[in-house]
Amino acid sequence: MKAVQIDKFGGPEVLQYVELNKPMPKGNEVLIEVKAIGVNYADTARREGQYVVETTLPYVLGGEVAGIVVAVGEDVTSVSIGSKVVTIMESGGYAEFAMVDERSVIPIPDGVDYNHAVILPIQGLSAYHILKTMGRLEEGETVLVHAAAGGVGLLAVQLAKLFGAGKVIATASTDEKLALAQEMGADVTVNYTVDGWDKEVKKATEGKGVDVALEMAGGDIFNKTVRCLAPFGRLVIYGVASGEMSTMQPAELMRRNQSVIGFFLPQIMRKPQLLQSSLLELLQYVQTGQLKLTVGGVYPLAEAANVHTLLQARKTTGKIVLVPGN
Repeated sequence: MKAVQIDKFGGPEVLQYVELNKPMPKGNEVLIEVKAIGVNYADTARREGQYVVETTLPYVLGGEVAGIVVAVGEDVTSVSIGSKVVTIMESGGYAEFAMVDERSVIPIPDGVDYNHAVILPIQGLSAYHILKTMGRLEEGETVLVHAAAGGVGLLAVQLAKLFGAGKVIATASTDEKLALAQEMGADVTVNYTVDGWDKEVKKATEGKGVDVALEMAGGDIFNKTVRCLAPFGRLVIYGVASGEMSTMQPAELMRRNQSVIGFFLPQIMRKPQLLQSSLLELLQYVQTGQLKLTVGGVYPLAEAANVHTLLQARKTTGKIVLVPGN
């Protein structure tokens, strides 16, 4: 089978389009013929050797795929050959075939295609659990979503509303991206490339600050986001896309009972029941039209290096999808 693999860390040029042996399932394993592959910032961090946990080389990138079950291990009971499914995995998604444990496989409901279903395992679950599990969003609270035109951001804007947020403030880098966030339900939009964006956020809350903030840039954006929090506010970190580390004084949080919380999706993956229930809930939102999924571009798997370049240059919106074949 064809796959995209790295044998050293570096820029997009280290991504190699190679031929590997197709895996064969045993036990509780399920083999999926991949139809769509989700691209995420976690993939670029893996490629650069900057991921939260160590990456052992050689390594096949990719943590989410959608496709058709073509083989199952002898102990599989919950999945049948021919099923259309979506799944999340630790690695191995950038390939024509992927193998996962049956507990991580979720059926794709009628009316949802592969390219849209693959949006949900990483970015959908991240937005869901950042807001609900880690951010503990309560009805009527104000939410700040950075990079609101990105994959997680567009879903977080909508889910915050579905979960009862009173106001959603979205930031992005261009007017086009801000308009997209507004289309998805943002009440207030702010360009974070303009000096004083944090003051605009505070102004939108009449000086009170936001109750829940989603932050994945790091550096100065993190520091200013802390200052945007209301008393009892929660800032959830789920990435450091800028590569810039942040510093803060913990005592600053004490005065206003504020929290800075880390989010790492693989910890959710270690709770299969929680993973399945939340992914099923997201798929139901899609099936009923309550959650709109935005595919920003579909590219051949062989063009993975180009896709990583576009993603890191902030030239994409919504979800970027890779597809095997030509």
